[in-house]
Amino acid sequence: MSSRALDRLDRILREQSEADEVLRSTVQLLTSEPGVAWAGVAFLEDGEPALGPSFGEPQEVSRIRVPIVYRGSKVGELWVDGQADRGLLERIAFLVSEYVLIGWDTRGEDWEP
Repeated sequence: MSSRALDRLDRILREQSEADEVLRSTVQLLTSEPGVAWAGVAFLEDGEPALGPSFGEPQEVSRIRVPIVYRGSKVGELWVDGQADRGLLERIAFLVSEYVLIGWDTRGEDWEP
């Protein structure tokens, strides 16, 4: 994965306000990176991850799981199948954390940031 992914994510965050759209765009962005076959965001429900938006072809044998934390509380996980820099994934998880919280909390209802 490259730092270009962060630049593209920054553009997504500036252009999109709907949490579901941000998360769908994020997993699509991740799978467009070389070496990444699949990406997904899991929301925490009763302390267990429940898969939300995902994109690509799963290859669980190579899955990387990165916690998504919002204001000190784990709200989900970023899952990536393939080769990816963990530090970059941690940064992406941080940048989308409020959208993961909202995506879980709104249960599909419209929300304005």
